[in-house]
Amino acid sequence: MENKVLSAAQQAEFHRAGYVIVRGFFTPEETDKLYRAALEDEVMRKHALDLNDQSGKKTRLSLWYTPGDDIYGKMIRSERMVRSAASLLDSEAPVCHFHTKLMQKEPKVGGAWEWHQDYGYWYKNQFMFPDQMVSVMVALTAANRENGCLQVIKGSHKMGRVNHGFAGEQVGADLVMVNNALKTMELVYCQLEPGDALFFHSNLLHRSEANLSDRPRWSIISVYVSQGNPAYNEETDARKVPLVTVPDSELMTTAGVASAQRDFLRKEDDKALEETGWESDQ
Repeated sequence: MENKVLSAAQQAEFHRAGYVIVRGFFTPEETDKLYRAALEDEVMRKHALDLNDQSGKKTRLSLWYTPGDDIYGKMIRSERMVRSAASLLDSEAPVCHFHTKLMQKEPKVGGAWEWHQDYGYWYKNQFMFPDQMVSVMVALTAANRENGCLQVIKGSHKMGRVNHGFAGEQVGADLVMVNNALKTMELVYCQLEPGDALFFHSNLLHRSEANLSDRPRWSIISVYVSQGNPAYNEETDARKVPLVTVPDSELMTTAGVASAQRDFLRKEDDKALEETGWESDQ
């Protein structure tokens, strides 16, 4: 498929359900290159953070704010990613990048994530408009029920923001409201193949279970935000800078290494950890 920007039907599904899955958003060759780069990347490994769930299992993640010219930056700034995100944001303002995470849920030890909404803690950053933020998860490996794929409550983004509190090291949604949502709406397991993309709304309730399988579950999650969506308690600047898109083809012509100069999130930065919501995802 030459043009991988979301169709009108896919956009409508996103607004109805709070998410949409796009199969084969990245080709097998592109996905293999991204995964090999992630596996071999010493810069990413050096800046990976460990987060424990309530049972002590842990997920590793690397989070950064400014997309560069390396393989990850070319993915983040690719026309298919930026134009698709733009089609879902309730804004005519330019599209910016908030942050991207490389999620590494390893076999047997990869931890669970509590029910939450991304905007449940981005609210603390004082972003004004949840409809002007969208996350895009790209599967680098298969994600299924056995290795802890993402679970979502279909349509729960229409509930608005639910109160959140800490559950161990993670931010979790009010379980009374979560249980009410589960009584009212459909629970969906978002099973993905490598290269599939999951676009989801910032108020969609989602969680994942621990990876008890023999196979890893790795993904990259990029968060896009409208330049017209101010955040009055967020110090990072990438979210203010309109993205300069690059042709999709540049992904395959770029070296598979990360820039050592990237502005990674550090675990010792307690304020950033609490306010950015790195604790939350998938």
